[in-house]
Amino acid sequence: MTVVARTGQSDDVAEILVTAEQIAAKVRELGARIATDYQSKDLVLVSILKGALPFLADLMRATPIPLSLDFLEVSSYGAGTESTGAVRILKDLANPIEGRHVLVVEDILDTGHTLSYVFDHLRAQRPESVRLCVLLDKPARRVIPIEIDYRGFEIADKFVVGYGLDYAEHYRNLPFVGVLKPEVYARRS
Repeated sequence: MTVVARTGQSDDVAEILVTAEQIAAKVRELGARIATDYQSKDLVLVSILKGALPFLADLMRATPIPLSLDFLEVSSYGAGTESTGAVRILKDLANPIEGRHVLVVEDILDTGHTLSYVFDHLRAQRPESVRLCVLLDKPARRVIPIEIDYRGFEIADKFVVGYGLDYAEHYRNLPFVGVLKPEVYARRS
């Protein structure tokens, strides 16, 4: 574990699981693989807002082929630490994906409820293919099986924040992925 000077919201982090340097190296690796796999294909990266935005920004820069971007905003958490299981699309795609290769870019996969819903929604629009790239995989919480085509890191069943991941809209701007101290969300409950 890298030792980081902690000030402000970093004081609420109990442990750093994935450093900024580890994230950067993994994103470069994933971008190179995606570029090879989608060479000469009409690729659109579909990011799930808001959490996946930092991952998407870094990943698209690490993927040296022509590509397009689009966004879905989906909610299943509210202000809590566990998914409610009720998935809602708050913002749909801006452009048609029929006949295109879609790569969903997501920050974390845990139960699978949200991504199962998203995949059904996207497949109904008749893309050529739909695949998945996740930064963090939390298999201990999986309820619905989801195939991951590009995986960043497998993590334990801990509540994490940073690099886009939030708790009640805070901590997204931390440059690493860390475990939030339980007392932080206990006092906000």
